[in-house]
Amino acid sequence: MTFILLLGGILVILGGSYFFTNGVEWLGKRLHVSEGVVGSVFAGVGTALPETIIPIIAIFFGEGKAMQDVGVGAILGAPFMLSCLTLPLLGTGLLILAALGRRSPQFNLNYPLVKSDLGFFLAAYSLAFMMALLPLEGSSRRTVHIIAAGLLIALYGWYLRRMLGSTETMGEDVGPLLLARNSPLPSFLLILIQVGLGLSVIIGGAQLFIFAVEEIATSLGVAPLILSLLITPVATELPEKLNSLLWIYQRKDTLAVANITGAMVFQGTFPVAVGLIGTPWELNAYGLTSAFLALAAATLLYAQIRFRGEWLPSYVAAGASLYLLYGLLLFLL
Repeated sequence: MTFILLLGGILVILGGSYFFTNGVEWLGKRLHVSEGVVGSVFAGVGTALPETIIPIIAIFFGEGKAMQDVGVGAILGAPFMLSCLTLPLLGTGLLILAALGRRSPQFNLNYPLVKSDLGFFLAAYSLAFMMALLPLEGSSRRTVHIIAAGLLIALYGWYLRRMLGSTETMGEDVGPLLLARNSPLPSFLLILIQVGLGLSVIIGGAQLFIFAVEEIATSLGVAPLILSLLITPVATELPEKLNSLLWIYQRKDTLAVANITGAMVFQGTFPVAVGLIGTPWELNAYGLTSAFLALAAATLLYAQIRFRGEWLPSYVAAGASLYLLYGLLLFLL
């Protein structure tokens, strides 16, 4: 029954993702904003909000250190999952579709946009990493952490201002709105209803999937640390994965990748600020390692754009080795 719930959660998220991606494309078209805003902001933040609730509840409404650890694990798990598993899955999906003759074997990306997203993420998450290594104690450490949290929120505000200030607009390659298939120009109300409906279905499917994953983990005796760093983020990041794979299938690569890199910028700023304010932000070796690997993966992807001017799908797919090695390390220890 648990595995049926697991499969059901995936199918529900997939259906919600289909509604959501179609709706946000139309929202971008009606608002005359760029693909970057649609992918990095509308889709990236929209699908990242559900998992952001987990650390907020665990840190501010949970009791005891164990709940704080779950919250911090969820904060660290999201960037690690996005950079070391979700982006590699896009590379793998592209290669599979190319092998099946469904598309070209190269990414067709707005590389300056992706490079900008990765740059903002690296700046924000490097600050978060340094705050964990801060050689201060007591009120001095607390004060610096609060200042750093303010800087992260300000950095995301700057990021939004840059994105929304773009003069580019969505292309014309947008299918009919699913709630108004015969309308050449659906109303804002219908678009917002579809986006809200898709996001609600995604959240419901994610909760179903999380419940099934936790049941399986409990029955297998998986430790809470492993659950919060490796397993729970698989469930909470599933909407981004399926949204982006749908866009890769539709050859909308910029939307697909910006959905992930935009979520990385959000996850590297706002949830980290929550952790800095609500916890001592004292990371153990496992937490520090996950943060370091997320930074390493993003740095390698940034460097490939910086020096090659493009991504090789096989290179992007190879990033999954970092996730697999970390998972093996956790299970062995």
